[in-house]
Amino acid sequence: MALPIVEETSAGGLVLDGDRRAALIGRRNARGVVLWSLPKGHIEEGESAEVAAIREVGEETGIVGRVVAPLGVINFTFTASEYRIHKTVHHFLMFAEGGELTDDDAEIDEVAWVPFTELHDRLSYADERELLSRVPELLASAS
Repeated sequence: MALPIVEETSAGGLVLDGDRRAALIGRRNARGVVLWSLPKGHIEEGESAEVAAIREVGEETGIVGRVVAPLGVINFTFTASEYRIHKTVHHFLMFAEGGELTDDDAEIDEVAWVPFTELHDRLSYADERELLSRVPELLASAS
């Protein structure tokens, strides 16, 4: 019997500081390996994807971000308990405006500032690595 499908929508972003470093979050998998990704989380009722991305980046990293441009949308499906979850994540390119990098969020095991040139090797998920190709063009348009 096929599992029922649940739709979820999240938002997050690639937040860069003045030194072109990105704030990444790390979560340990079942084997204890840290998987690095862009901060993201559920869109709350009444929130736009952009507002949710700013809030989630702040909650997961401690960094206050400002959206510069849409970065891309990622879709994926996974199984959790008795459901198949189809998740859509709206990512934004952001500039850090303040705050302090912290792993105070209980869902996060580690946070790190990673130089942009090292992101491709550090990010654990191919779909997030693919978003990086758009960043130079977006940065050129933003300046």
